[in-house]
Amino acid sequence: MGSVGVATQPFRVLIAGGAYGGVSAAINLLDLSLGRPARLEPDKAPAEEARGGVPVRIHIVDERDGYYHTIGSPMALSSPEYAKKAWRKYNDIAALQHPNVRITQGSLTKIDPDRKLASIKLSTADSEPLEEPYDFFIAATGLRRVWPVVPQSLTKESYLTETAGHIANISAASHGTVIIGGGAVGIEMAAETKLYHPSTKVTLVHSRASLLSSEPLPDETKDAALTALRDAGVDVLLSQRVTSTEPSIGPDGRALQTLTLQDGSQLVASNVISAISRSVPATAYLPKAALDADGLVKIDPFFNFLPLHPHNTSHLAIGDLASWPGIKRCGAAIAMGTRAAENVFAHVLSQCHGKPVELREWPEYPAMIGLAVGRKAVVYDPQGGTKCSEEMMRVYFGEDLGFQQCWDYQKLDEGW
Repeated sequence: MGSVGVATQPFRVLIAGGAYGGVSAAINLLDLSLGRPARLEPDKAPAEEARGGVPVRIHIVDERDGYYHTIGSPMALSSPEYAKKAWRKYNDIAALQHPNVRITQGSLTKIDPDRKLASIKLSTADSEPLEEPYDFFIAATGLRRVWPVVPQSLTKESYLTETAGHIANISAASHGTVIIGGGAVGIEMAAETKLYHPSTKVTLVHSRASLLSSEPLPDETKDAALTALRDAGVDVLLSQRVTSTEPSIGPDGRALQTLTLQDGSQLVASNVISAISRSVPATAYLPKAALDADGLVKIDPFFNFLPLHPHNTSHLAIGDLASWPGIKRCGAAIAMGTRAAENVFAHVLSQCHGKPVELREWPEYPAMIGLAVGRKAVVYDPQGGTKCSEEMMRVYFGEDLGFQQCWDYQKLDEGW
């Protein structure tokens, strides 16, 4: 890079992941580099040194060809109309259409923090990975979730085929659908399936005595989720573990599955959906020393990799893959992206103008949750306690599981 006061070349910022955190980091960093306030903090004036603009080139690498609203998956797997809305190709997002932003469909195979060098495998090529140098790196690849928690497709076209097949199976489920697992994913999936297919019998089976059993939430919140789910028309079986699943053929010639529960009882269903698989951090491209025992990236309060890594302040991790207290939430990932952009830009200004590096910490938030359960939302935070109502659904999720709220909050329709 150039000496203090002059940037002879653009600062190169590589962002791995184009979901909530990655897109937020990109658009806010672009705002700051163009001498504008960060779009998610419009009331904060830009630094005086940045008013004339600072040369920054942003490169987003993501396996998909578009931005996918992950928290809308239960609805995308229930409604074909909504499925089209939940995935937006990157070239259709106005906020990313700028000469200083480049988007590559591919995956990172390795990050070398010492040399500040990334290896990128293109999705459309069988060639060896490309090597790309960078000045700052932001890891935002999140968690690798299995089907049908989220679609596995990497293009919008194949995703629409994938979700359409799932919806067709649900619609034709003469013996209903059983969902195994009473965490947040299982609850929302069961509720949306029943909401969009009201004539279909939907049963949720959970091995523990309460729903959301692995979350650090009060019993009142877990009880509210159970009540809301039953009010939505879902049959809920608690303290029942599925011990075996056997395929069979029904009288109409269609495939069925017989589930045996731990008490010896059986359920027969047309579809069985597992919502108990643990999501795995998408961090295989990072040095093992950067990860904790669960594969999450160990960070300090400024999102930096820990000091044992070379150039640790040039390497940040945000969103679901970051090892930080609290329940993983899309709102937190978006906010982390904004803060990461500000912290990267603080380093840029320091290198470009000799300005002291002023970083902003990310606090430890207590456990909180917003859960869409049919036409109601179950909401908990330590200040307000537990609330469950249709009004909470309107406030927290709108009519599309929060898609428009996330989209509008990030101003993704606002171009340059």
